[in-house]
Amino acid sequence: MTIHKKLQVFVSSTYRDLKPERQAAVEAILKAGHIPAGMELFSVGSESQLETIRRWIDESDVYMLILGGRYGSVDPKTSLSYTELEYDYALSKDKPIFAVVVTDAALNAKVKAEGMDLIETEYQRELKFFREKVLSRISSFFCDVKDIKLAVHETMADYTKRLDFTGWVSGNDVVDTKPLLEELSRLREEKEKLQAELSVSRQAVAKPTPRPATKWQDEDLQEVANILLGIEVSTKVFLEDQNQPATSYSILTLLDFLGDKLITGIVNKYHANEIEIFLYYNVCPKLEIQELAALEKVAGVQWQRYRLTAKGKALLAFIEKKKVKNAETSPATVKKSDAVKSAPSGPTPRKGRKIKLSEGS
Repeated sequence: MTIHKKLQVFVSSTYRDLKPERQAAVEAILKAGHIPAGMELFSVGSESQLETIRRWIDESDVYMLILGGRYGSVDPKTSLSYTELEYDYALSKDKPIFAVVVTDAALNAKVKAEGMDLIETEYQRELKFFREKVLSRISSFFCDVKDIKLAVHETMADYTKRLDFTGWVSGNDVVDTKPLLEELSRLREEKEKLQAELSVSRQAVAKPTPRPATKWQDEDLQEVANILLGIEVSTKVFLEDQNQPATSYSILTLLDFLGDKLITGIVNKYHANEIEIFLYYNVCPKLEIQELAALEKVAGVQWQRYRLTAKGKALLAFIEKKKVKNAETSPATVKKSDAVKSAPSGPTPRKGRKIKLSEGS
């Protein structure tokens, strides 16, 4: 008997500027025989609503992103938009993801027809980085709603052929699987027992083989440092007075001053402090692009951890070497700003401070 599975597709986008596009995606998903889901029925802005969004993504089979010309509402804790938080969470859960991104020509035409509300003015840098992150993975462009419907049709047809989803089925199609589940449980217990015995046997005979350390040339590390020096993020998490405007820091500055925490590991636990949340969502992904940090899935827990890679630690050592050299040639004393509060387990970034890392300094 052939069982038709209905897949749940979570549709994520900014809301006011993309209403026709969202409606087109929902209609295409329904026409393909699947179930659309989205958060337009919820008003974002609280941790409980973010947890609800995450549960919906967990229960969905596919995540779809529609990216237009706006960045969207920003979460004050992470300095990321709620749309980017949804996208990152779907990535962390290994959900099949497809994105449709508006073309520049189509966006310009919409702005002329409907006004400047459709284009980002406050978070242009954050939108640029998010767009680059999305386009670094498989995605497609759209000019109008017909392109979105076509993307849904082609992608869902491809996914249903290649991937095995849990999906949703009618109760009439469900068979009694209790005997099968009992047999699977028995086999799983037997497998775990055999794997434990095999692991003990391997440990008894295995000899550790030292891995050769990877060497990075100073020229390569200098190039990465220059890249990080040019990437800035804005936040208030280091300010004592939260009424002050957000301060911009380069990723290189944050790596330098918070290197100890990044070596130990930054986790996304529910009760993590503001600095850890900021580092996890807004700094570590940028380090990951340069292969300086990697996301670890810790067994037996719900949270995940970012830690510096060997290359990231090598860059920290390179920074320290440069600072020692600079101090020998032109010693100076840097005074701590009264505008920032101390970060846990290490020094804090200072407003406007730059690290001189150019050759010959």
